[in-house]
Amino acid sequence: MPTDRDQDLTPQPSQTNAYRAVGELYHAYLTGLILRTVMQRGRHDAAELVFRVFRRQHLEKFIPGLEKLSLTALPDAVAAAQYHYLSNHLGGVNVEFMVESDRKAWIRYVPPRWIFDGTAICAIPTEVSRAMLRAWHAHNGVSLGNPRLGFVCTKQTTDGQPGLEGYYFEYDRDLAPEERLRFEPGEDGPDFDPERAPKLPADEWPEDRRQKTSRNYAMQYVRNIIPETIRLFGPADGGHLARTAARLIGMQYYGRIASLIGIDGRRPEDFARFLTILGDAQGDRVDHVSDVDGVKVSQIGWRLMQGLKGLPPEAFDAWNGLWEGAACVHNRHLKFDVVERIDRGGPNFVWKIRLWNREVGQREATGPASDAPDN
Repeated sequence: MPTDRDQDLTPQPSQTNAYRAVGELYHAYLTGLILRTVMQRGRHDAAELVFRVFRRQHLEKFIPGLEKLSLTALPDAVAAAQYHYLSNHLGGVNVEFMVESDRKAWIRYVPPRWIFDGTAICAIPTEVSRAMLRAWHAHNGVSLGNPRLGFVCTKQTTDGQPGLEGYYFEYDRDLAPEERLRFEPGEDGPDFDPERAPKLPADEWPEDRRQKTSRNYAMQYVRNIIPETIRLFGPADGGHLARTAARLIGMQYYGRIASLIGIDGRRPEDFARFLTILGDAQGDRVDHVSDVDGVKVSQIGWRLMQGLKGLPPEAFDAWNGLWEGAACVHNRHLKFDVVERIDRGGPNFVWKIRLWNREVGQREATGPASDAPDN
């Protein structure tokens, strides 16, 4: 059966813009959910959430990333720092990298900070920034099998200093767990020299691969933060927190994302195109079909959560909040319903999009009018 996309003659956005739109939306959701957690649950819960997300990310990505970036032959301190430089660079994060010796290598995350985007930096407690370092930077030596490797933080943006700065250092002895991360605000790192910085081979990293990697960078954080929010705070509270943040981000960023991918109408069909373009750019197959009652959008697969077992239904509800929020702004009279779910045994995710008839909706809510006089 042909779908609307098969017959759609509307000019399509560039693949670069579609990847960028997905990356921006997921990036904003990551930041928004952290902020929402700070506001709703306080700095300590937010720090614990960030710790869990970054430790999970570290365990999944660090060692495979060293191999993918061809860093395994380097001294451990240099490899760890260079990994942060290259991997963050691919994700669109501004990081500097300076080597002092085989045993000491610096990194500096230069403002504007990617994870605490825009004015969000003003609401991030220092504990949340430290949690990221405890989860990842302090654990690199453990993952490398080098108990002498630690990280020394010399500056934090959240303390009003010019960037998050520090260095990996290999000591002369094994470190106790509490020694793997130290704070030395009196030290100052060397200047960054872009000419001496490592560069990825252009033939191995063409533009298309870089764009996909940047998209994946943001998606990976969302893949981890949704389950960890639910696991930490419980399905009811955590699911509500993650879904509410998603709805807010969907509403707040709809206009920007729609503009990036060339959506300017307000019909149900236009929102179906919005979902189709973003779904394709996420790596899923999405189709839409119109009928007399609106538009049906079908998504085959869920690349974002592919391979994760035991996901509670609240994980989908949270993610779907992005599209619920976007639908509200696309057209406030839009009715956006989930009619089929993969996580509940269906073959696909299916949404039904139609315009809500206000008068009919009010009659259905109050029941049929009565000719009987009031008592």
